[in-house]
Amino acid sequence: MLGISIVSVIILLGVLIFFHELGHFLAARLSGVGVLKFSLGFGPKIVGKKIGQTEYVISLIPLGGYVKLLGETENDKLSADEEKKSFSKQPPWKRLIIVFAGPFFNFLLAILIFASVYVYGVPALSNIVGGVQEDSAAYEAGIISGDKIISINDKKILYWDDIRPVITQSEGEKLAVRIKRDGQEKELYITAKLSKTQNILGEEIYAYLIGITPSDEIVIEKRNIWQASIIGLEKTWQFSKLTLTVFVKMIKGDVSPRNLGGPIFIAQAVGAVAKEGIIPFLFLMALISVNLAIINLFPIPILDGGHIMFTLIEMVRRKPLTQKWQGIFQQIGFLFLILLMIFVIMIDIERLNLKFIDKVVEFFK
Repeated sequence: MLGISIVSVIILLGVLIFFHELGHFLAARLSGVGVLKFSLGFGPKIVGKKIGQTEYVISLIPLGGYVKLLGETENDKLSADEEKKSFSKQPPWKRLIIVFAGPFFNFLLAILIFASVYVYGVPALSNIVGGVQEDSAAYEAGIISGDKIISINDKKILYWDDIRPVITQSEGEKLAVRIKRDGQEKELYITAKLSKTQNILGEEIYAYLIGITPSDEIVIEKRNIWQASIIGLEKTWQFSKLTLTVFVKMIKGDVSPRNLGGPIFIAQAVGAVAKEGIIPFLFLMALISVNLAIINLFPIPILDGGHIMFTLIEMVRRKPLTQKWQGIFQQIGFLFLILLMIFVIMIDIERLNLKFIDKVVEFFK
């Protein structure tokens, strides 16, 4: 079991890191900037091969990666020919594209994963009604358990997830619901009621509902390439909004920072999901890819978002910040990330409920 977890984590991190760095690499090459090294991992080199100007390396510590560009800082000593391919000598808009390409490729990876799994086929709840709440809109309209919902307002319903968007967007207007019962089709008219429910964060919200629950029947949901691509975009957008919402609520204090997960938690989650099969594993990979993209875009020095922030400041000021100030901000950003990593690791350890940790804490009290 431990072996599965380790291998799964290495594969997941390897794919995420590769795509992120591939974004920087391709953007740099297309922009005419020299690339000196493309590394998966940090620390000592395990294997490597130099092709042209670029050395491709797999390093020992698989917790990140980097692309080393020619002339990343203005202090690098370069020849006249190298100056033309120097990153620091490129116009701000071009440097902005190169830096942004890393997070962009993580968004792109998520879209590709979602689209691919929906083309392949994913387990989904069928469009058969399992239960009907008493006094609900569906109950009053005559829907019963076992009814198969074929369409709502002429919109074809193939899977249970197709139902909710149509209902919630109805805003209380009458809906024409076509069902199949005992081999016969019939049309019923339902007016959704504004009801109190909970969102994915457990918060109470009001939404239009008709009061039905799905049956336990599982079918395989398959989409064509176009439909799957749309779903990929939608899922990536939804997870991006959710990630940002959670971070904002953490800052406000509405959501506890203890919900954060560190490397131990991620390793446990990846290992557990990998045992469930390739589809859940790929879904988790897409979710983490979205999170990685968004976190990298935070305006924290040493992250891509920090470099984007410096470049935008340069474009407004029409001159870059001095190396001194950039260095100060990067040290602050590095310290912040180290403290954040310590914090999430402590949360992970607390989740593990290790007895020897408790004893150590008691000893120092």
